Amino acid sequence: MTHEYQIRVLPQQAANEQMLKEYIAGEKGFAFRSINGVRVLRRSIDARQRTIYVNLTVRVYVNEQPKDDEYVKKEYPCVDGAQRVIVVGAGPAGLFAALKLIEQGLCPIVVERGKDVRSRKVDVANISRTHTVDPESNYCFGEGGAGAYSDGKLYTRSKKRGSIEGVLNTFCQFGASPAILADAHPHLGTDKLPRIIENMRNAILECGGEVHFETRMEELLIKGGRICGVRTNRGEFLAPSVILATGHSAKDVYRNLHASGVALEAKGIAVGVRLEHPSALIDQIQYHNPAGRGKYLPAAEYSFTTQVDGRGVYSFCMCPGGVVVPSASGSEELLVNGMSPSHRGGKWSNSGMVVQINCEDIDHPDMFIDVDGFEPVDAASPLRVMAFQERLERLCWIMGNRRQTAPAQRMTDFVRGKLSYDLAESSYAPGLISSPMHFWLPKFISGRLQRGFDNFGRTSRGFLTREATVIGVETRTSSPVRIVRDGETLQHAQIAGLFPCGEGAGYAGGIVSAAVDGERCAVSAAEYIKG
Repeated sequence: MTHEYQIRVLPQQAANEQMLKEYIAGEKGFAFRSINGVRVLRRSIDARQRTIYVNLTVRVYVNEQPKDDEYVKKEYPCVDGAQRVIVVGAGPAGLFAALKLIEQGLCPIVVERGKDVRSRKVDVANISRTHTVDPESNYCFGEGGAGAYSDGKLYTRSKKRGSIEGVLNTFCQFGASPAILADAHPHLGTDKLPRIIENMRNAILECGGEVHFETRMEELLIKGGRICGVRTNRGEFLAPSVILATGHSAKDVYRNLHASGVALEAKGIAVGVRLEHPSALIDQIQYHNPAGRGKYLPAAEYSFTTQVDGRGVYSFCMCPGGVVVPSASGSEELLVNGMSPSHRGGKWSNSGMVVQINCEDIDHPDMFIDVDGFEPVDAASPLRVMAFQERLERLCWIMGNRRQTAPAQRMTDFVRGKLSYDLAESSYAPGLISSPMHFWLPKFISGRLQRGFDNFGRTSRGFLTREATVIGVETRTSSPVRIVRDGETLQHAQIAGLFPCGEGAGYAGGIVSAAVDGERCAVSAAEYIKG
């Protein structure tokens, strides 16, 4: 017989199956020998008090052998010769769209501007080694999308639980640990995700689909208000439906769509910095223990949010035991991101610390950035938030000596408005340069960050410290543009058969929500073609 329980145990009990069985037997009145297995269905850490507990939802097998049902496996049919659907982009939205198309009996033709996930690794490394950014192969562009080499977090605030569980099951089928099905904040890690992505691609190919790398879409082919394919740098690909999953950094796509009269909208984003602490310090703070996390707890996470002058200031994409990485997708821009390996055992922990930016904020006097090489943007343009984003990234590159050397400041100096005469050791491989970020960041952003940091330091003793480093800038939290689509059919508002999808279209944020949106668009594309 199986039973499911919600229990609250100490970390050492949660980490040891023998102790967990003993606890359940004592609490629920079972004979210890009758418990043949315990499967953890949900896991989260409660660190609100000095005594840390682990909350578990468990399935207990009493006088019954555990079943091999950790995740549900899908069967993908052969679609060689079936109706084709073009998928532009091989990030999570594009890959999951392609797999769902196969489930629907359609043949996905994936075109990706960047390289395969393994070849990307060399180009990503060159950003740190030589300060050279390949505009087609970097942390943002290439197989796996922006998440492949920037962490692999699977946490989402989306409430579509069924779809989320389906996405996590698919990750498990292609090589992820089943632990992601239980963890409150599941995480794949940048060391594990590339192989999972390769397995997904191989499944697409084995089923008869196609994947074309270093194939950049240059134009949508439209006839009579209907999509009929795409033109790329390697020729035309024709199909009656296109899923557009190009990611949040494909600025050329937004410009081309806007020039072609395709309906777009400006969208608010969040902008700020990366904040890096020693991971041991975050462990001490979050676990209320000078000794840190000890043997049984993972590297500590944190989440902060507050309001300053009517705008949210909050932590974003927290990376325990991780590193800060250069995320530029062009040669004259500088921005940073964070990532963690699966073990999360690094010396530092970091997160984005960002300020909410609404569309109407772009014209605020305290948001002005004067950088050569940019034309004025119409206040009604759907690209105006993107233009601000570009100006800030160019300014940061200039402040970094026109290299990928990132401007930085000790956290306490940033809050006090002082230049740092030295900097703490950092994980950021290209190097840091001391810079008065409080001065050159737009006051709309820097002033709110200063007050937000002060607030976080008051609520979490020790968080505001000179041992933490503020690193500039964090700008790619989400797409600055939304490609308008119908809420029911998910098609573009003007072009039949075009399905804007994922983060780049402005309808997702993160790996899981992008994957869910990719699957939804694939189902809608199948209905469009078949119906």
